Amino acid sequence: VDAPIEIDQGQGAGVWRPENYSSGKYNGPVTLRNALRLSLNTVTVRLAQDIGMPLIGEYAKRFGVYDELPNYLSYALGAGETTVMRMVTAYSMFANGGRRVKATLIDRIQDRYGRTIFKHDGRECRGCEAGGGWKNQPEPQLVDRREQVLDSMTAYQITSMMEGVVQAGTATVVKEVGKPIAGKTGTTNDEKDAWFIGFSPDIVVGIYMGYDKPRNLGRGATGGHLAAPIARDFLKLALADKPAIPFRVPAGIKLIRVEAKSGMRAGPGEGGRTILEAFKPGTAPPDNYSVIGVADADGRSAMPPDAGNFMRPGTGGLY
Repeated sequence: VDAPIEIDQGQGAGVWRPENYSSGKYNGPVTLRNALRLSLNTVTVRLAQDIGMPLIGEYAKRFGVYDELPNYLSYALGAGETTVMRMVTAYSMFANGGRRVKATLIDRIQDRYGRTIFKHDGRECRGCEAGGGWKNQPEPQLVDRREQVLDSMTAYQITSMMEGVVQAGTATVVKEVGKPIAGKTGTTNDEKDAWFIGFSPDIVVGIYMGYDKPRNLGRGATGGHLAAPIARDFLKLALADKPAIPFRVPAGIKLIRVEAKSGMRAGPGEGGRTILEAFKPGTAPPDNYSVIGVADADGRSAMPPDAGNFMRPGTGGLY
């Protein structure tokens, strides 16, 4: 749920009240897709509370974003520092179906005869060295033994949600590239840093803007307004002569039409805006939803009393 939230930080530490960039404006129950699309901090904090920071830290380490992530909820909003290289490498794993990618500055080395003596891509191509022309042999196969960091279907679901950030979220300027692009913007407190990491099926780009000694970048200096336009200009050139290849949908994923706001399955002749949502086997748009953040394990309200004004009954997707 997107509503005001208060976090008791312990004795003497006071109360933390994380806010959205558009402070004072809340949307009530929202799907995860829409929360990511609109970059809603209150939803992110509630989700981090629900799944636990230790698990988030495990994935942050697995993706190489941090070596060790402290178990503080503020880190779910990006309170920690990392590098553009680490972020680009992490996002490249989404583009590669959840497989590990290692960044490098050298792709391959050849000798003066054109023979490859080093190749960063360690995948084996079975049948690529067959000589003597075509003799009805099996087609060459590229054997991918890279570590599966994240389930391929989960990687696609996240990629699909980040496509929404570009299509109708905080990075719509990147939509001008005219090719399938997914990504996420980022803006720090007091507008001192602006981020955008975006990717197509073939290329990942990361943009960071900020001063060596952090200071305000100017009013309205967000990732969507500063960093994303740079990524747009680069991707326009990089993909100018490339076909518009969509992100590969893994086997087993089901694309089901749902109502965009609620996430509920769209019926015949459904009015309003609908989208295709990606579901894993055994899952489908539910008939009702539960809202993360309504109450804690003991039944106590996890947000201020007036947050009830943002709650309403309904049916739909994952909130």
